[in-house]
Amino acid sequence: MPKKIDAAARERAVRLVREHASEYPSMTAAIAAVARQVNVGHESLRRWVQQAEIDDGTRTGVTSEESAEIKQLKAENRRLREDVAILRAATTFFAGELDPRNR
Repeated sequence: MPKKIDAAARERAVRLVREHASEYPSMTAAIAAVARQVNVGHESLRRWVQQAEIDDGTRTGVTSEESAEIKQLKAENRRLREDVAILRAATTFFAGELDPRNR
């Protein structure tokens, strides 16, 4: 199971990459150095930096807020579909109970 990284530590790592990126030959080298320094995975830190760039508007993509809203809407949609399925089953059951041919 992946370890959960504190939001403050995540923000600090992203800030370090952004502040010190000019000191390295590439963004990848900066991410690798900071990842070793703060003891997180290189790929995780790379994704955090990309998401921070998306959230800032410097990179195109789905922002964190939009992603959270999409997740919430999908969950609501799933619940509503389940409700409709239950209501359909209840309607079928009660329609059969009220049918005079079944008496």
